[in-house]
Amino acid sequence: MSKRDYYEVLGASKDASQQDLKKAYRRLAMKYHPDRNPDDQEALAKFKEAKEAYEVLSDEQKRAAYDQFGHAGVDGQAGGGAGGFGGGGFGDIFGDIFGDIFGGGGGGRRGPARGADLRYTLELSLEQAVRGCDEKIRVPTWDSCEVCHGSGAKEGSQPVACNTCGGMGQVRMQQGFFTVQQACPTCKGEGRVIKDPCTSCGGQGRVQNTKTLSVKIPAGVDTGDRIRLAGEGEAGMHGAPAGDLYVQVAVREHDIFQRDGANLFCEVPISFVDATLGGELDVPTLNGKVKLKVPAETQSGKLFRLRGKGVTPVRGGGPGDLLCKVVIETPVKLSSEQKDLLRKFQESLESGGNRHNPRKSSWFEGVKRFFDAK
Repeated sequence: MSKRDYYEVLGASKDASQQDLKKAYRRLAMKYHPDRNPDDQEALAKFKEAKEAYEVLSDEQKRAAYDQFGHAGVDGQAGGGAGGFGGGGFGDIFGDIFGDIFGGGGGGRRGPARGADLRYTLELSLEQAVRGCDEKIRVPTWDSCEVCHGSGAKEGSQPVACNTCGGMGQVRMQQGFFTVQQACPTCKGEGRVIKDPCTSCGGQGRVQNTKTLSVKIPAGVDTGDRIRLAGEGEAGMHGAPAGDLYVQVAVREHDIFQRDGANLFCEVPISFVDATLGGELDVPTLNGKVKLKVPAETQSGKLFRLRGKGVTPVRGGGPGDLLCKVVIETPVKLSSEQKDLLRKFQESLESGGNRHNPRKSSWFEGVKRFFDAK
């Protein structure tokens, strides 16, 4: 039975790069792997076919011979034909393809790990969040050791190659018919060990410290927004790059205003007389007082919108509005004379029928209908 073209098997073009070939093979190997298709002979055959094609095309010399002479140029060289999984070099290929999946990777030594990212919660007043500000913060962190300059080795010495992995940072483990790569347990994937550690940092290459940073808060931020300070996180081990610092904004509750996105909300208590006769009130905003005209016969809970008196969002767009909810305040601690005046006033209202309190009358009529229907 004639063999299929290797490029056709992998679904790749003849000018495909090694990276493209690797991706194509990984896709097929994952799809037809025997562990995923137990007792499926068709899947096993396709897995072997893909393995044989990749083994030839991933080798520059074999690929050149195949491109020039076809299968005749590589017959007997591919390890994945009828010979099963014992072909030369397949362990390397399989480890390279599946290393990322099983925690290894074919990229060799990983090197020191990047420092951890940090988070700092910064509390702001509403005014600071709306207008923006510059804040100083003190952050506990790890800094690169000044004595060993982050290497972790004592002055005059250097880290040495790990004997377990030979400096590669990876070790290979045979699991059945394939090889899995994983980080070296001795050097933790760094490929080197410190025989004579620095006395200042104990070989870590970093020391605990507290630093003061200046943070520029843009206007319009809100609770939950984050500001990233690149490289201001923890220093990495043994000279690795530092992580980042994320400043998390938390806006404190305000005595007057509540914020909802770009809009501000506040309650404005008004007297019974102002609500009845109407008038002008001084209403606070974040930029000073403004006049709010309250029309006569205003009911409690009425919302008034002051356009453009809200917040300009940090991500752009026009300013929001200030929504003022008027709340009629019931008088307290009245004198006997004031109470008598109110009783007379109430009597005058009742003498005029229902026209002075239409909502009250409508409500009681609805209650009456409700009970009459039972």
